[in-house]
Amino acid sequence: MKKTETINTSHGGNCPAKIRIGTRASRLAVAQAQEVKNRLLGAFPELTQTQIEIIKIETTGDRIQDRHLAEIGGKGLFTKEIEEGLQSGAIDIAVHSMKDMPAEFPEGLIIPCILEREDARDAFLSHKVKNCMELPKGAVVGTSSVRRQSQLLSARPDLKVVQFRGNVITRLEKLKRGDVDATFLAVAGLKRIEMADAITSVVDPKTMIPAVAQGAIGVECLSKHGHLLKVLDKINHAPSFDRVTAERAFLQELGGSCTTPMGCLAEIQGNTMTIHAMVAAVDGSEIHRAVRSGKVSDAIAMGRDLGQELKKKGGHVLTWKR
Repeated sequence: MKKTETINTSHGGNCPAKIRIGTRASRLAVAQAQEVKNRLLGAFPELTQTQIEIIKIETTGDRIQDRHLAEIGGKGLFTKEIEEGLQSGAIDIAVHSMKDMPAEFPEGLIIPCILEREDARDAFLSHKVKNCMELPKGAVVGTSSVRRQSQLLSARPDLKVVQFRGNVITRLEKLKRGDVDATFLAVAGLKRIEMADAITSVVDPKTMIPAVAQGAIGVECLSKHGHLLKVLDKINHAPSFDRVTAERAFLQELGGSCTTPMGCLAEIQGNTMTIHAMVAAVDGSEIHRAVRSGKVSDAIAMGRDLGQELKKKGGHVLTWKR
């Protein structure tokens, strides 16, 4: 396809005659890319199924499953190859789980579009008990998230936490065969692959604050591609975009990564946004929480302010050393 090929739309202006969507190859990632494709088809009825192509890209994070992300480079391992596809022109847009995105984007790339956010909470999964407080002393919980680990051990220091990586299906299989007594996954991911029935219970976000932007799907493109920015604006969900913007402002203020036990959740009621955030020691021995509430228009400022406060309170526990 020539980059200049477009079609006229019922909205006025032009839309690319072909849109190539880059995504990770996991079942969840492909489901998210399909959701973006469906939204584009709904917004632009002039487009056909064949004009929007989903291209699966294997990332370093997907290939290496036997080590903690902190040891091999962090969150960027799930985005590097996909963003290289954007920069080379192999794909036009990229679909990401926003919780996997590093604090900063590579130069020339932006995320102008956030789909309507799914449930941001964590799910507790076990074949033995209904929630983490019912686990017996010494029970084994599997997770690759230092955020979940720190908050769990703060409430239950008697539990044993072990490294637990792999896609959703792999983790569920490990749980079923008894490798661990329990685990945590994102509610949103289980819903998107139609496996919400695997959830034992949903964790109150006041007990376990979710990851920054958990449950949100973002669409990335080159900032210079104005035609794509206009297209993506048609499927952007403004309240979700504002919530993610606030949470990522918090992340950026702290310079957070997958090595940082931190969480943040922004919620909107009317014109008011309330943001809950936390930072902790990875072993749960120390945890700091803070909250802000104000106008939605002040989302970035509130997120940054929370980051500054928690940096002062818990800066010494922010980086996990293996």
